[in-house]
Amino acid sequence: MKKNLRVTPEGTRDLLFEECLARREAESILSTLFQLRGFSEVMTPGIEYYDLFDAGRPVLPAESMYKMTGSNGRLLVMRPDSTLPIARLTATRLKDAPLPVRLFYTQDVYHLNHGLSGRNDQQFQAGIELIGASGERADLEVLTLAAESLGVCNLGDFRLEIGHVGFFLSLIGELDVDDDVKDTIRTLIEDKNYAALSGLLDTLPPSDTVSFIRSLPRLFGGEEVFEKAEPLCRNKESRAALDYLSKLYKMLSSLGLSEHIMIDLGMVHQNEYYTGVIFRGYIEGSGETVISGGRYDTLLRLFGCDLPATGFGVNVDSLTKMMLEKGIVDPPMPPEVLIHALPGFEIQALKKSGELTNEGIICEFSVFDSLEDAKSYAEKRCISKVFAVGDEIEVYEF
Repeated sequence: MKKNLRVTPEGTRDLLFEECLARREAESILSTLFQLRGFSEVMTPGIEYYDLFDAGRPVLPAESMYKMTGSNGRLLVMRPDSTLPIARLTATRLKDAPLPVRLFYTQDVYHLNHGLSGRNDQQFQAGIELIGASGERADLEVLTLAAESLGVCNLGDFRLEIGHVGFFLSLIGELDVDDDVKDTIRTLIEDKNYAALSGLLDTLPPSDTVSFIRSLPRLFGGEEVFEKAEPLCRNKESRAALDYLSKLYKMLSSLGLSEHIMIDLGMVHQNEYYTGVIFRGYIEGSGETVISGGRYDTLLRLFGCDLPATGFGVNVDSLTKMMLEKGIVDPPMPPEVLIHALPGFEIQALKKSGELTNEGIICEFSVFDSLEDAKSYAEKRCISKVFAVGDEIEVYEF
């Protein structure tokens, strides 16, 4: 027997009964919320051309993608991200649609993780994209919807951490180092590997900029962060980013969300298409990032469509896990009735099964030759009734 015949690939897993119910429930709750907010559902292919994610400067790490070769010899990838395909879809299929375009999706994404990372390579996501809208109104709408998405499943207290790409880029831009070093710094901050970050910064000539980058991880908290960050605003870009975040924070606080909002000026993102506000969401009791998103005003230019945009994705798998842990989803119920056909009455039994189904009664059709085998199976499956269909219907209850 081949050794991989009975296992799934690393980073993937099967889902059983309650897990499927929980996922469907989470997906339904989020889809309903998005539709009520005016978003329309779209789907993109699970396989895309690699070029989509490597237009000019790569927007996603190439080593994190599942790659394959198509029949035409072109390099393909399993969808590692939903935002880029939806940007392509908008620029090609919805280019004449009234703006803004509000879209949502529920689909899998695939990331090639390291073997010991503990992360799934296949992740089911739900998310929204608001395309063709810039400014604080659009950002406020998306941040508010992100907070609602964290709370709508009633899984406990949640936290939305908000940062701004412009603040980090304004600091890193002042470092006199090559792009590879800047990318490494970005990755170390993204991975929260502060020991390695400190070691790398120690190799650079001392400067105010190096000191400021070293202090970024400490710029995390509530409204007090804005005052702490004042000394780091050395140019108009960092000042504009800080002022904008402060304004959004006050507006979110006016909506009663201050206890759920944290400011993180050390937040960066491996997806390099983000240009403004970025955020991540967490739910108490889960160590995973549940929501990730932000503004990406230049991304659609790749497709000849200069539109601002913002959005986020929800890790539905994380919600599913928490729903199961908290017992929010009931286990699947067994059928109420097992329909067993006596010899020669198979057609009548199937008709009876259809009648019960139309009445909303869950029933299962017996594949057993003998009534005794059918009754034994019903007991094991906790099916409370067996209908033996012949000239008449005889009911056996358990």
